[in-house]
This record gives sequence, C-alpha cells and structure tokens, in this order.
Amino acid sequence: MNRSRIADLSLLIVAMMWGCTFLIVQHAVRVLPPLAFNGIRFLGAAVLLALIITFFYRSQWRDISGKMLLHSCLLGLFLFLGYAFQTVGLLYTTTSNAGFITGLSVVFVPFLALLLLKSPISRYTWISALLAAAGLYLLAFAGTALTLNKGDFLIFLCAVAFALHVAYTGVFAPRYSALPLAAMQMAVVGLLSLLSSLLFEDVGPLAQVADRLLKPEVIWALLVSIGPTSAFAFWIQTVCQKYTNPSRVAVIFAMEPVFAALTGVTFGGEVLGAAAGLGCICIFAGMILAELKSAPREVQ
Repeated sequence: MNRSRIADLSLLIVAMMWGCTFLIVQHAVRVLPPLAFNGIRFLGAAVLLALIITFFYRSQWRDISGKMLLHSCLLGLFLFLGYAFQTVGLLYTTTSNAGFITGLSVVFVPFLALLLLKSPISRYTWISALLAAAGLYLLAFAGTALTLNKGDFLIFLCAVAFALHVAYTGVFAPRYSALPLAAMQMAVVGLLSLLSSLLFEDVGPLAQVADRLLKPEVIWALLVSIGPTSAFAFWIQTVCQKYTNPSRVAVIFAMEPVFAALTGVTFGGEVLGAAAGLGCICIFAGMILAELKSAPREVQ
C-alpha cells in the first residue's frame, strides 16, 4: 500500500473519530458554552503536542521559523473561524441546515485546490464532490425541504473557512514539520476561542466555571477532544496532506456526518430513515470513487 492510500485511510479514521464523538461533545456544550469548551479543548491540544515535541521530537523546535509561525497562525485562524461561525450560526438555524451547508466545503475545496495548488479538477473529482453533496442533503433533510434563514449565511462562511483550512493545509504541510505546525495552529484556535468566549459568552463566575468543568460529561468530552479528536487528529491531517490532495481530503471528511448519524442511531436512540440511509450510501460512494479514480498526489 503506497503512502497516498495510507494517508487516505488515516484521514478516514480521523473523520470517524470526529463523527463518533460528536454526540459526546454535543452533551458537553449544553453544560459549558461552546467557545469556552473549544478554548480549553484546543489549548489543551496545543500543550499535549508541545509535550510530545519536547520529550520525543525535541529537534523539531529548531524547525520553527517566522514563515512557519505566520502560516500556522493563518491555518489556526481559518479553523477558528470555521468553529466560531458554526457555533454562532447554530443559534439562528437548524442543525440540518448547518450540517448540510458546512458539508458543502467538499464542493469548495476543488476550486481552492485549483487556485492554490494548480490541481486539475477531473470529472471523477466533480462526480465525487457532487455525490457527497447530494448525500449530505439527503442525510441532513431526509426528504424535507431546505429552507434558508439568517443563520445560514454564517454557516456558509463556516464552510468556506473549513475549505480554506483544508486547502491551505495542502499548501503548507509539505513545507514544514507536522508537529510544530499542528501545535501552533491548535494554540491559535484555543486563544481566539477563549478570547471570544470572554467577549461574547456568559460563562459566569470562576466558581461556576470550575463546577461546570467538573461535570462528568464535560470531563469525558474534554479527554476525548483534547487528545484523539484535536491534537492527534490535526497532527494526522497535517502529516497526511503531504501525500494526498485537498479534494480527496474533503470527500473523505464528508464521511464525518455519516459516522455521526450511525453513532446517533447506535447510542443516541435516533432513527435513520430511508432517505438518510441513501445519503450515507451516496457519501460513501463519492469517497470510494475519489479513492479509486483520483490520481495519487506525487510525493516530493
């Protein structure tokens, strides 16, 4: 199995981790405000990656340069904007609308890859992206109509931000060591989230925050989020995007809501209807087509 295939499989595992832990995080942000949760989550991830570098890859600290710092800040900004727009947008729109519009980043990424990396958009890329978009629609709305509201523009900006993050990771990942690049962008997301929480969320007095942090659902969600779904997930993404192209990454990440839906059915008592099931099949088919028909990215 070549590096491109291993990278794609690793990214699928990342999408599975994100999807399978969505329910856990959803319970936690009902107790702790979302931006505050993300601030702790991503700062914790940054500290974890910094410890890994210090104890196991100490020489990589010397790889940090001014350009690397600037580019990691840009990636962190895109990631923060994605989470922030999604969080605020959810106040004004439905979960279904948010899930579908966020997933449209799978269509934006090929254009960005063409612009930034000069990656050609093959017909297989188009078919994969459109299959994934159709599947996301079926999964989100399950036969009901898409009705837009004022929060949907914010979710659209979220989709653009996530698409920019995937596309620019494809630009910067081959240039730098993955661990410092991932660690610094985690720190940027954490700091911006914490600052935004202090400005826009009612977190309450310090004693109340401490009490919320000690709730079992928050502790469990932070343990899962800081390590597997933040530090390790974005480390894996940064490494893997050295060996695959952003368009394929976007289609693979479209599997996240499929895993989230399956987790909801298995552990949350949710019901997956026929249309939603067909949507899962479309997304899976799009991912398989992207994997089998897209040319692997040449490794430098």
